[in-house]
Amino acid sequence: MPEFGKVCIVGVGLLGGSIARVIKKKHLADEVVGFGRNLKNLELAKFLGVVDGFSQDLGEAVKDADLVIFCSPVGSIIPRLVESLPHLKAGCLLTDVGSVKASIVNAIDELLPERLHFIGSHPIAGSEKTGVEASSDDLFCGARCIVTPTEKSQPEALESLRRFWQDIGMAVDCMSAEEHDLILGAVSHLPHIIAFALINTLSAVKTENCSDVSAFSGKGLKDSSRIAASDPVMWRDICIHNKSALLNLIDEFQASLQQTRSWIEDQQFDSLEDSFRSAQERRINLT
Repeated sequence: MPEFGKVCIVGVGLLGGSIARVIKKKHLADEVVGFGRNLKNLELAKFLGVVDGFSQDLGEAVKDADLVIFCSPVGSIIPRLVESLPHLKAGCLLTDVGSVKASIVNAIDELLPERLHFIGSHPIAGSEKTGVEASSDDLFCGARCIVTPTEKSQPEALESLRRFWQDIGMAVDCMSAEEHDLILGAVSHLPHIIAFALINTLSAVKTENCSDVSAFSGKGLKDSSRIAASDPVMWRDICIHNKSALLNLIDEFQASLQQTRSWIEDQQFDSLEDSFRSAQERRINLT
C-alpha cells in the first residue's frame, strides 16, 4: 500500500517530472497531481503519463495532498509555499528540491504553522536539459539526496521524507542547511559560474581573421563548458540565494588563478607542474 495518498508536484519540469515518473513507476502514491503556470507543459506531462492530473490553481492542486514537493526555481519556492498554506490539510509534509537551502529553510521555519511539516531536500541529480520532456525515471538512480532538518522538524516527518527519497532510489544524507550551502557552493555552484565565465571570456577573444575562436575548439572545451548550457534564470537565483558562500568561494578561486598566473609570469614552471599534478591526482580519485 502506498505511503502517500496524493502527491502534488509544484513545477513539472526536469526534476519534478522525474520525481513524478518514479512515484508512478514504483507506486509510491495513489495519485500524482502537477501544478504549473504553463498549460502546454502540464498537458504534455499528462499526455506523457508523468502525472495523473494537473491544475493551474495552486489551491486546487495541493488540496488534500499528503506530500507537496516544490520543484519550481529557487526564487519562487517561498512565494509558492506561502500561497499554498491556506489550502493544505493538517499533517501535510512539504519539501523542495532547491539547490540552496539556508535562505529557504530559515524563512519557512518562521512562517510555517504547527499543523504542517516542512523539511528541505536537495536531490543531487540533474542535466543541462530542461522541461518535462527531458524527465526520466532513472535520473536519481544511485544519486545522493541531502535533507536539511532543523530543531523544529518532527522525527516522524523526517523519517517519512528520508524513506521517500530512498524509495525514489537515492542515498540520503542529513546536514544543516548552512553546511549544505557551503558544500554545494563548492562542488556545483562555483563550477557553473566558472563555466559561464569561460564561455564569456572566449567570446571576447578575437583575431584579425577569426571572430569566433570557439570554431576551433575540440572535445576538451565542450567537456569543460557543458554546464554553461544550463538555465540562466535558475543560476541567477542560486547566486542570489547563496551569495555569502559564493563570494568566499569566488575569492578562493581567484586567489588560485592569480597564483597560477604568477607562476607563469615568473617562470616557476616546477611549481606550476606540481600544482597541475596535484589537481590531476585529485581528479582521477574524484568519486
